[in-house]
Amino acid sequence: MTNVTETLRVTVQHADATAAVVTVAGDMDLHTASALSEHALTVVQEGTPHLVLDLAQVDFVDSTGLSTLINLMHATQEAHGSLRLAAVPDRLARMVTMTGISQLIPVHATVAEALAVRAADDPAGRAAGEARSVG
Repeated sequence: MTNVTETLRVTVQHADATAAVVTVAGDMDLHTASALSEHALTVVQEGTPHLVLDLAQVDFVDSTGLSTLINLMHATQEAHGSLRLAAVPDRLARMVTMTGISQLIPVHATVAEALAVRAADDPAGRAAGEARSVG
């Protein structure tokens, strides 16, 4: 599933029965962060509590985008899941580190690494082998 806004594209791919990769492309800002939040929260509410956000294609994040990350972390924790960031571009990695978000949300070099660490932490996850649409 892909949703296109003026400057943000969100794609959800289920990695296994309990985890999904949310690929974000574009700007996470005041005008677009709600689209990311809406799609990610829908995935969690549908029973997939572990999320990996693939940020490789994110060009810009403002304070609203950072707040959205924190809100998603809380939502996944409330669902007994987790949030992980993957493939964070260098310019955004500095912001994630400087703001302390990296102390709260694990940051991984790749999506594969984030999924592997998550699977090791939660061996109950089973391969689903399917993509589901959200929204």
